[in-house]
Amino acid sequence: MAEFVLVAGAWLGAWAWDEVVPELRAAGHGAHPLTLSGLAEKQGVPAGQQTHVRDIVDEIERLDLRDVILVGHSYSGIPVGQAAERIGDRLARVVFVDSNVPADGESFVSAWPDGRAMVEGSIAENQGFWAPLTAADYDGQGLTGEQIARIVGGSTPHPGASLTEPAVLSRPLGELPATYIKCLLDGDTPNEDVVKLLTSEHWRLVEMNTGHWPMFSQPHELARILLAAT
Repeated sequence: MAEFVLVAGAWLGAWAWDEVVPELRAAGHGAHPLTLSGLAEKQGVPAGQQTHVRDIVDEIERLDLRDVILVGHSYSGIPVGQAAERIGDRLARVVFVDSNVPADGESFVSAWPDGRAMVEGSIAENQGFWAPLTAADYDGQGLTGEQIARIVGGSTPHPGASLTEPAVLSRPLGELPATYIKCLLDGDTPNEDVVKLLTSEHWRLVEMNTGHWPMFSQPHELARILLAAT
């Protein structure tokens, strides 16, 4: 029995996994979707990137979880990757879902040079938060109109400090047992840093023919891939 800890990306909370969690539990595993500080039902809680790392580690320790499969989507791959090394032998595998990955001393915005000005501009204009995407931003990502409305309706502003603070890693990320899920409608190949990590014997690549939010567009296929990681 594995214990899945699921962390969605920017603007989203635990609710984003509502269609994935039942399938993991039906297969006999634990499933623990987590909302990071400052988002969804935790709006108003001050949060930086290290706050989010602690959110994840604290939840795993609070529940005394073992054989953890730690799942990070999009932005959340950065705190998830840091938390994965900090939980030690509790970790069975880390799964990055079309996500950013942490690099020691680098932040989310430093790893995304083309969008840095846009993200920092949004943070400056929105009282320290990255404003959620609009419905039009989800076009071409394999989502129905109903699914887009659900994402947009549930999204909350993302704490800007979590995007600008640097990651802290004590050992190479390639040493962790990991699966990287690449969603092909969001680009044919992973980013260069992920391509390098995939040369590690501990990492493997899985592709999904969908967009950047597979927990909405293909939740059953995503659950199948996560179960294969056990």
